[in-house]
Amino acid sequence: MASFRTRLATLCSAAALAAGALVPAQLAAAQPAAAASYDWVALGDSYTAGVIPAAGDTFEVPRDGCERTDQSYPQVIDRDLGSLFDLTNVSCGAATIENVTFRAQEPIGRHLPPFSEDPDYPFPPVPPQSAAVGRGTDVVTVGVGGNTLGFADILFQCLQLGAGSGGEGTPCRDDLAADIPGRLNKASRDYDEMLTVLHERAPHAKILTVGYPTVIPEDTSKCRYNDLEQFGPITQGDLDWLRQDVLQPLNKVIEKSAGTHDSARFVDLYDSSRHHSVCDTGKWVEGIFTRVPDQPALVHPNARGHRNAADHVAAAMLDAIGVS
Repeated sequence: MASFRTRLATLCSAAALAAGALVPAQLAAAQPAAAASYDWVALGDSYTAGVIPAAGDTFEVPRDGCERTDQSYPQVIDRDLGSLFDLTNVSCGAATIENVTFRAQEPIGRHLPPFSEDPDYPFPPVPPQSAAVGRGTDVVTVGVGGNTLGFADILFQCLQLGAGSGGEGTPCRDDLAADIPGRLNKASRDYDEMLTVLHERAPHAKILTVGYPTVIPEDTSKCRYNDLEQFGPITQGDLDWLRQDVLQPLNKVIEKSAGTHDSARFVDLYDSSRHHSVCDTGKWVEGIFTRVPDQPALVHPNARGHRNAADHVAAAMLDAIGVS
């Protein structure tokens, strides 16, 4: 299969040739843009929404507190393929699978002066993301599951437990390992329910389930203990455990759920990002903090990571509508 960027260049060239054949050059600029052919709804959590400054500027119209950014992969794809797909992006930072399926969500964003007298005044709840999906939806992309698993909570506990370890042992695994199978089972049940609901709401839509990228490298000796631009005080042994027993199994849950639904297809981001983890030089995922500017990132993709996601998700979208 040709790469997305090759296919995009071919698609644009074909469109330009077609336009030239149909419209004189001096009139081409006056023609209105063609209407998008396919309705696309983007669902997901912070790995879809963007959230951190390293994934761009906040981009919400209207502002709703979900912290979507302009370099997040739905917005990148919208710029690349906006002539083919009409995007509705309701992804939201901190969303669980239930927030996609049926449960309203308290968004994580906060008002800032002068929009509110109280800078901490929260935004109102946002509806379940599935409400944006309907019978006219052609393509659904969904990237969710980490918050149902409780990855942020696991990460925070690993930071705390590792701080007193001196970099030795597996204090986080020792404390939390027994909970992980139950968390993965819940994620699996919730994911199956979500895909069923999305199919019921949009019976003709192609559903693309987006996995998570590589966050922790295979070789965790790359990760420097107590480096907050990586994983801070989380021990090497606990990083191996998080990769093998938490993050990789979550991707397997998503892939397996997609495989049991005829309308769904799994989009793998893990392999393509294998050498761009938090601990790699050319990282696509930030660590606990970013270097420039020095801001919390809490292990989220940066703009390069979203660009990679955009390439793979867009290629799957083109396949879904039969564009080769």
